[in-house]
Amino acid sequence: MNAMQGTGSTSQEGRFQLLVDAVTDYAIYMLDPKGIVSSWNAGAQRFKGYTQDEILGEHFSRFYTDEDKATELPRRALETAIREGKFEAEGWRLRKDGTRFWAHVVIDPIRDSGGTLIGFAKITRDLTERKRDQEALRESEQRFSLLVQGVTDYAIYMLDPQGCVTNWNAGAQRIKGYTQDEILGEHFSRFYTDEDKATELPRRALETAAREGRFESEGWRLRKDGTRFWASVVIDRIRNDLGEIIGFAKITRDITERRQAQEALAQAQAALFQSQKMEAVGQLTGGVAHDFNNLLTIIVNSLDLLTRNARDARDMRLIESAQRAAERGAKLTQQLLAFSRRQPLQPALHNPNTLIGGFEAILRRACGELIKLQLALAPHIRSISVDAPQFEAALLNLIVNARDAMPSGGSLRIATGNVTVGENDPALADLKPGPYVSVTVTDTGSGMAPEVLDRVFEPFFTTKEIGKGTGLGLSQVYGFVTQSGGHVKVDSAPDRGTTITMLLPAQSSGSEAVEDEDGTERPAQDTAGTVLIVEDEPAVLEVASDIFDSLGYDVLTATHAQEAVAVLESDAAIDVMFSDVIMPNGMNGVELSRKAREMRPHLKILLASGYPMSALPSEGLGEGVSFISKPYRWTELADKLRMLRS
Repeated sequence: MNAMQGTGSTSQEGRFQLLVDAVTDYAIYMLDPKGIVSSWNAGAQRFKGYTQDEILGEHFSRFYTDEDKATELPRRALETAIREGKFEAEGWRLRKDGTRFWAHVVIDPIRDSGGTLIGFAKITRDLTERKRDQEALRESEQRFSLLVQGVTDYAIYMLDPQGCVTNWNAGAQRIKGYTQDEILGEHFSRFYTDEDKATELPRRALETAAREGRFESEGWRLRKDGTRFWASVVIDRIRNDLGEIIGFAKITRDITERRQAQEALAQAQAALFQSQKMEAVGQLTGGVAHDFNNLLTIIVNSLDLLTRNARDARDMRLIESAQRAAERGAKLTQQLLAFSRRQPLQPALHNPNTLIGGFEAILRRACGELIKLQLALAPHIRSISVDAPQFEAALLNLIVNARDAMPSGGSLRIATGNVTVGENDPALADLKPGPYVSVTVTDTGSGMAPEVLDRVFEPFFTTKEIGKGTGLGLSQVYGFVTQSGGHVKVDSAPDRGTTITMLLPAQSSGSEAVEDEDGTERPAQDTAGTVLIVEDEPAVLEVASDIFDSLGYDVLTATHAQEAVAVLESDAAIDVMFSDVIMPNGMNGVELSRKAREMRPHLKILLASGYPMSALPSEGLGEGVSFISKPYRWTELADKLRMLRS
């Protein structure tokens, strides 16, 4: 029985030895208590290059590097195995040919049944390729980390699955103001505004990134100091090899300057569009007003001529009624010309505070009892060069509009101030840089919606009920201010009132104009001379002829410039040429005037038009040329003629 057991044990040990010898991926060999190699398998020969005959009886320290031998690592390894029951480590080992490989080493002490140490079992595995891969990965991670840390234009950092910051690059510190020590472990929602937190945007952003793989948006974010910047944000989901979400990569870029540039461009484009639209409407409006002035000239002067011979009381009432209607039509055309910047202005130097103070009583009456009017006139205000009546009309229009916006009462404030317009203000791109005077009217009324603001200066546009406004009040303001070289802007929102500001160029020199009381004289009836009337509208020509005839002039007529030149070439004595400016064919009135002065240097010339002289090419006409606006009254015409011949 014992013999059989001994035979079985020997057979089992033989099989185990065959198994060990067959293993080639591990070096498995035995050491005696002193570290001498006592067995050697095929794996050991493959790893280390020694045959069994070459290595048996040699000390295992020959596999160690000189550096490890210098620290007595082989001795310490065996001592550790004896003391702790195992020694395990990784390190460089040497092959027979002197090359190195990275080894994973396990040394186990072997004891007999009595506990006596009889040697060591040593298992070594070649992990050089894994070590190389790990080193390559570590170097790649280091390079990537250096790259990320070197980026300063982008905030690049990681979040854990709950949204807490786990790392922080230099760009994040530059853009957001936090150091790495201040922010690590904090939730990324602290970069969001209170408005975004209220809508739970941080939570929704992570949910979107987790669900779809990415979240991308733009919005306001907060720096450490509380200031805001406009950010482009990308959040990417990060998974491990098992597909589990282990965090998020977050990239933020500060694009505040780009947003500001886009907004400035949009403002400039909107201002250009508005300017082009108002210019087109102004040209159309000016043309309509010019033609309407021709009709009013006929009506007004025909009524004036009828008045001189009317005796019946009923006829006088009818004529007066028609005259009042014509005067209202004339005011309407003046408002249209004001919008189109073609009204004849007579600018003079004024102190705006003086103009407003002198007009205060009328402004208060216009406000009514329910409106509290306040004046805030800045001291040492600069002077402005404006047409005083048109300035007062513009201010009155603003007051009336403000009053109508406060039917239940409110407060209204008129303020003046000195303003300097810079070169880089996109909202005032149509103004030359320099000093200006601001005249601001602020009310506490109903305010205006954006769609109303876009059309507020258009002629005939009104939000008032039918019969309660012509829609020309703010058009007059726009035309007066722009024709005076200024700018008008509106700031309004529903239920927040309205502020309208007129910016008018300030004058650095000169003195304020002294206004005299108006004095009106009836025209002299004994004026003698010959007038050449040039007018292409037959009805206007007839009325003008009647007026000059009533003033004692001998009348010659021409229906176009070429016909007038023929009359001027004749021997007829002509004292005055009265010509319309706008004529359909050939030369216009201004060109005719130049030709006439060449032919007759001392000829007095009076030009008539629905457009102001400032809007016409009048250079080179010299003295002896005057201008009258349509529709003109015969009294105005007589005054102009007397001034020409004086």
